[in-house]
Amino acid sequence: MTEALTIRNVTLGEGKPSICIPLTSSNKAALMEEVERYQQEGADVVEWRADIFEEVENHTAVEQMLKDLTAVLKGIPLIFTFRSHQEGGEKKISKADYIALNQFVIQTGLADLVDVELYQGEDAVKNLISAAHQQHTYVIVSNHDFQKTPPKSEIVRRLKWAEELGGDILKIAVMPNQTADVLELLTATNEMKEYTTKPMITMAMGPLGVISRLSGQVFGSVLTFGAGERTSAPGQVPVQELRQVLEVIEKSMDVS
Repeated sequence: MTEALTIRNVTLGEGKPSICIPLTSSNKAALMEEVERYQQEGADVVEWRADIFEEVENHTAVEQMLKDLTAVLKGIPLIFTFRSHQEGGEKKISKADYIALNQFVIQTGLADLVDVELYQGEDAVKNLISAAHQQHTYVIVSNHDFQKTPPKSEIVRRLKWAEELGGDILKIAVMPNQTADVLELLTATNEMKEYTTKPMITMAMGPLGVISRLSGQVFGSVLTFGAGERTSAPGQVPVQELRQVLEVIEKSMDVS
């Protein structure tokens, strides 16, 4: 059984999945417009996709942006994510710069959660997790495959590895090329509940995978990403529609 994880005013792992809206603008003015809108819309969690930010290599600008975002969010948890180019991100930077950026953000203490990619190197991931925990920051250890869906056993292996490295939340996103791939992802998520009590975020991307973004309460994914200003990954559902479907599923599951 998943052990619920409470971050500020949001509890992951109880009831229907929480909804995260990604901030996907490239400059400060547009980001502030986005975050104010999502705060008013009642986002459960907000993710800043910093790889899209035009000043991301300027640490001072990143810190100021984090301060401005958290001031507007007023307690809504914020995820800091620099998605690497090899895992679908917008910008190419070196592994050393990726590590340095995340280390800097962790040290500011301004992000509630930091997304750290599983394949950035075992030592690097462990060191970032250790630094985050010293700052009372939670870590999502993630993996994204935009080409295919690995076999169920491989999905489970990667999620187990993310837990072994010390991740607080285990995340995997895959690309289905046929309906059976979506079933592979959902089956792996359900099976993984036998091996971990850590919260998981799993999804199949693209049109085929939409059901995986809606069925977390059934299979064990605690957070789903809704489309905000633009999608940060293929297959994201507009937030209001997503919320309505999740509520219908929750009510249906409560019927005895």
